Amino acid sequence: MTAQPNILCIGAVLWDIIGRATAHMRVGSDVPGRITRLPGGVAMNIAMALKAYGMSPAVLSAIGQDEEGEELIRACTRLGIDATQAYRSEDLPTDRYMAVEGGNGLIAAVADAHSLEAAGDKILKAMTQGVFKGWDGLVALDGNLTVSLLEQIAHDPAFTPCDLRVAPASPGKAERLTPYLSHRRATIYVNLEEASLLLHRKVSDSAEAATALIQNGLRRAVVTDGPNPATSATAAGTLTLTPPEVLVTRVTGAGDTFMAAHIAAEARGASEKDALERALEAAAIYISGESYQ
Repeated sequence: MTAQPNILCIGAVLWDIIGRATAHMRVGSDVPGRITRLPGGVAMNIAMALKAYGMSPAVLSAIGQDEEGEELIRACTRLGIDATQAYRSEDLPTDRYMAVEGGNGLIAAVADAHSLEAAGDKILKAMTQGVFKGWDGLVALDGNLTVSLLEQIAHDPAFTPCDLRVAPASPGKAERLTPYLSHRRATIYVNLEEASLLLHRKVSDSAEAATALIQNGLRRAVVTDGPNPATSATAAGTLTLTPPEVLVTRVTGAGDTFMAAHIAAEARGASEKDALERALEAAAIYISGESYQ
């Protein structure tokens, strides 16, 4: 039985199908490796990491009533993640994400989140008229939602009192977060490429990116740049720290782990510096292939 939720994770909950090889790869490479299928999606990855850090997440997403959906619900239960308020469609299949990773990082990925997009605001029913109505706590929001739904959430009074933690699902979806630049309680987590897209100009490092996002009206920005320094910024100032050096063995989900670790640290009362340090350490451990539990 799952505990009473203390954070809502809204967005993609699906199956990750990941092929990993230690060899460096290029287009057309055919190498030996391992293929796994695990619960994934930005919202689910964040929820799993939050659970590992001692929080009690609930996911609001679209999960089909097909066999893959039933398996996914059972996986959520085993992991201690509350999926009871997920929208269960009779007609839409459970979404999937497929990626190939080599020793030189992510080679290619395809995200099939069509069911989540088709479900629209049905996934929000628990917040607008259900058991989470009046929620004023933490919300982790991913950018896999449609532009119209992200805009709706940004201006919906139901989300006004929430502590919104927002992340794009990929660089290609970064510009969808523009409405959150003016949200009074939003924190946006982006990497350097995503920040450049959101700002419509190239930025050279995380400090420049975070400062520019704040100047554009954002309440708080947290910007990462792979092995290079990461920055957390508000109107009061910026904090920049360098992540630990590690051997990269996987990358899919690293940003979600970083975000979850940062949220969990702050939820426990950590200072801004301690929270950023813990998030960078957690992401480094994850990337190195070790467990973050």
